[in-house]
Amino acid sequence: MSKARVVVLEVSSGRLSVTAAAHTYGLSRQHIYRLLQRYHQGGLQAVDPRSRRPASNPRAVSDEVIAAVVLTRKQLVADGLDAGPVTLQGHLAHQGLPVPSTSTIRRILGHHGLITPQPRKRPKSSYHRFAAEQPNECWQSDFTHWTLADGTDTEILNWLDDHSRYLLSCVAYRRVGGGDVVATFTATATQYGLPASTLTDNGSVYTSRFTHGHNDFERLLASLGITQKNGHPGHPQTQGKIERFHQTLKRWLAARPRPASLADLQNLLDAFCTIYNTARTHRAHPGRLTPEQAYLALPKASPNGQPHPQFRIRHDTIDQFGKLTLRHGSHLHHLGIGRTHAGTAALILVTDQTVTVISKTGHHVLSSHTIDPDKKPTGATKTKTPADSRGICNP
Repeated sequence: MSKARVVVLEVSSGRLSVTAAAHTYGLSRQHIYRLLQRYHQGGLQAVDPRSRRPASNPRAVSDEVIAAVVLTRKQLVADGLDAGPVTLQGHLAHQGLPVPSTSTIRRILGHHGLITPQPRKRPKSSYHRFAAEQPNECWQSDFTHWTLADGTDTEILNWLDDHSRYLLSCVAYRRVGGGDVVATFTATATQYGLPASTLTDNGSVYTSRFTHGHNDFERLLASLGITQKNGHPGHPQTQGKIERFHQTLKRWLAARPRPASLADLQNLLDAFCTIYNTARTHRAHPGRLTPEQAYLALPKASPNGQPHPQFRIRHDTIDQFGKLTLRHGSHLHHLGIGRTHAGTAALILVTDQTVTVISKTGHHVLSSHTIDPDKKPTGATKTKTPADSRGICNP
């Protein structure tokens, strides 16, 4: 029998007074009076210790929210999209449901067996992190590999805005060359404006500094007054944002059947661009913004250096004879591109004595020409790219 029952029986039978019972059993007189009141209202069982659990818990997660967390997690994983607690918070808010903390969401996922154990990682706080303060302050670029259904290896060249994580360009190639970097950069800059700087690794398509020279991309950036930055060899963390982006891209592609052709792969990439930029919030933005919203939220940065006075970009269409007409200096030049490209919309990049013609649909170099502005042209040096070696990219 509990002490509370003994005290109540002793006092109610008259064997002990309240004061004597308090002294004998080490209880306060006020507590004994409360026990007697419970006894008179509910009998002997009412004096037993009551649960200290609150009658209600306004912070308890509802079954509706738990179900939404579980179902959303499964759907995102099936679609090949990020499905961490922060991402799930954004989806719950979009559905108009209460948003639990990330620790609560993680506990729900663990209870339902939806967390894959991972090895211990280096703490994020130990990394020196940086982020551009404005859109177009820095563009990161790199390419990654993906295989087609028949096992053919392809390369996907990407341009990512450092500040907003906005995916500016995502184009599939058989093999990425230096001309492809120039072409995609030029087309992207024409659409979004020039960046203040670029950040890439030390691949030969981006830089020739280790061979003590300058490639076409380096000369282009210099002519535009754009600062070129390259990561240290063997230190991919410098380009961490685009390296992390490649994981997201490959996870999404892996959730779908392998494309049969380069054009099919490009169609997938175009769909991914829309989802990545507009249909999902990025955890790097505290306001739960999509990359597109973050890219448009602030004024764009521009190159700090002085662009070359002779640099210009023209939009034109190759005529039925496979030619383009360009006035450069004091002469009118007729550039032979090739009849196979008749009717193709093109960007004409003019710097000093070099003219580069770029497809606006395939984002690849159609031809390059060297022109002496003081003389009438006698010919042109062209570098053609087979039409079937590039993916199709919507402008």
